Amino acid sequence: MDPSAVQAYYAAKSQHERDRLLSAEGLLERVLTTRLLEPHLGAPGRALDLGGGTGPYSVWLAELGWDVTLADLSPELLAIAESSLPAGTVREVVQIDARDLSRWGDATFDSVLSLGPMYHLTTAPDRALAARELARVTRPGGRVAVALMPRYVSVRRLLSLPDERWQLADPAVLDRLLDDGVFENAVPDRFTHVYGVEPRDVAPFFESHGFSTVTLASTHGFLTGVEDGLEELRLEDPAAYTRLLDRLVATASDPGVLATAGHLLYVGRRRQDPTSPDS
Repeated sequence: MDPSAVQAYYAAKSQHERDRLLSAEGLLERVLTTRLLEPHLGAPGRALDLGGGTGPYSVWLAELGWDVTLADLSPELLAIAESSLPAGTVREVVQIDARDLSRWGDATFDSVLSLGPMYHLTTAPDRALAARELARVTRPGGRVAVALMPRYVSVRRLLSLPDERWQLADPAVLDRLLDDGVFENAVPDRFTHVYGVEPRDVAPFFESHGFSTVTLASTHGFLTGVEDGLEELRLEDPAAYTRLLDRLVATASDPGVLATAGHLLYVGRRRQDPTSPDS
């Protein structure tokens, strides 16, 4: 990962990031993320919202009674958080790289949300380092939630943006994206240094770094790409919306929706003995 390129994107898009989870697409992602995660969090304790940006999930955790630390790579996003979060929402706001959490000791947190950093780590050593750090700062038995992007998402995104689509004229761009999962945007200050996963590889990866898998789910369910229609249904017929949302939650781990999801959510439990898959 090139931290400066990722920081440049979030600096240019800081207001967009502040409002992203208020869009139709973002609202579905936020609702499904919280619905999928809350049953697994356990009793409130100390939580790290890593890559938490302007802090929407920090607010959610705090409302559930968690003692939250908000951390992110982007100073611009953290500045928005510091100026807008209600007083007392978080213990501290920290600028940090997910690959180096040495600010905190081993087993500091009862739960860690990492809803962003992992899909900007384009090399295997960086992803392994971030996973080891995630395991190190999480207490044994604690839960982690990690956001990931399937690799097909970047193809759909490129096709939808005329001023970026031209990059697909280079066969090497498409090959690298689909074969290696890596996309480095040639357009300045755009979403870049993206790593897209193969869903079948997610659980084995985290299990090799000290976690037992709880679930892997789509945070858009089977409605990726039609989120606007769902939001219109919410306004037109709340009862129908609620029924459909319940079905989205119930089917969010269906293998048929994982590869084409907008985002994936991995939930894992930190093993007592990270070297043993059964601990």
